[in-house]
Amino acid sequence: MEDKLTSGIVAAVANAQDTNPSELDIIIGEHIDIAAIEQLATHTDTAWTVAFELPTHTVQVTSDGAVRVDGRVETNWIAADD
Repeated sequence: MEDKLTSGIVAAVANAQDTNPSELDIIIGEHIDIAAIEQLATHTDTAWTVAFELPTHTVQVTSDGAVRVDGRVETNWIAADD
């Protein structure tokens, strides 16, 4: 589950920038503690939301799988294929 979450966040930010995840010019881990979000994701019986700022985007991740970048849903980390 955690790998899907991290990949979902990276994919969402890349999508918002209209680029491939491998070409993303932002290192997400420099702006948010990925391990903390992954730990939060293990709490499947509780609704949660985490929001954080990147230099050019606001990212919101929710327990229902939505990853929003600047208010727009870019991906669903729960439904994402590996």
